[in-house]
Amino acid sequence: MHQKHSNLPERSRPLVSVVVPAYNNAEYLEETIESVLAQTYENLEIVIADHSSTDRTLEIMNRYAGLSNVKLLSTEAGGGALRNWNRVSQAATGEYIKLVCGDDLLYPWIIEEQVSQFLANPSVVLVASSRDIVDAHNKPLVRNRGIAGMTGLHRGAAAARKTVREGTNIFGEPGCVLMRRASLEAVGWWDSRFPYLIDEATYIRVLLTGDFVGIKRSSAGFRVSDSQWSVRLAKQQVEQATGFHRWLATSRPDVVSSLDLRVGNARARLTSAQRRLAYVYLSRRMSRTNDRIAVMRPERSSASKQKDGSRS
Repeated sequence: MHQKHSNLPERSRPLVSVVVPAYNNAEYLEETIESVLAQTYENLEIVIADHSSTDRTLEIMNRYAGLSNVKLLSTEAGGGALRNWNRVSQAATGEYIKLVCGDDLLYPWIIEEQVSQFLANPSVVLVASSRDIVDAHNKPLVRNRGIAGMTGLHRGAAAARKTVREGTNIFGEPGCVLMRRASLEAVGWWDSRFPYLIDEATYIRVLLTGDFVGIKRSSAGFRVSDSQWSVRLAKQQVEQATGFHRWLATSRPDVVSSLDLRVGNARARLTSAQRRLAYVYLSRRMSRTNDRIAVMRPERSSASKQKDGSRS
């Protein structure tokens, strides 16, 4: 595997595990894996598990079978995201762990920057970077999204309170986040009691055990698809967000107060309404883009229409 030289000294390069729970990601999985291989940080392993995909995901995975630091696994069907996310995470052997969905992208510097923050701050259990929201063709729709001003070092409880009060996941998707593997294991791995918040709920449980660092520089690309342009989905997301906020306020009133709860739930509903409007706009924009590509590259458009945008 060819990689650029890391600026970190050899003795300061702990092993990082990048884990990829793949499910029907044939259209984008190669780009995702290549973005991991392109990291400036050198001492990493990649663990990929196919969750009984019905497309060419397994075929694409097998192209990387010859790399010594790539481990390929399979996960039985069923169990939703939780089964495959835990499968790849528990197979990781690194000191730090980053989960990347099989259609998202890492920018080359993200792991090196995030590891540097862990090395400089031994109390930190989670580091998050801002990201870009990109379309199916890697074109940015929204740039430098996330963190909500929480740059630098903060108490984990303060970061948890902030994300509740904002009414949205300020840490971003898993590809934006690097955690201590031991901390993730200590809280019982991924938490899917609120399925749409499997990432945010888990982050908060980890953050309540240590400190947080936020990096403002946009360092990942989160890909949106047609399957996410759904008013019904937005409604379910806000219902689960407010339910999670109530659970956290009840179980940890020292972290989330009744005022935090009221503010966070109001903002979650407002964010949901704004998201619905954004979905309409972005869906139309993506439709126009796909129509143009269909004229220029009809074979690519046909393949795109067959994509199952769901995540296991």
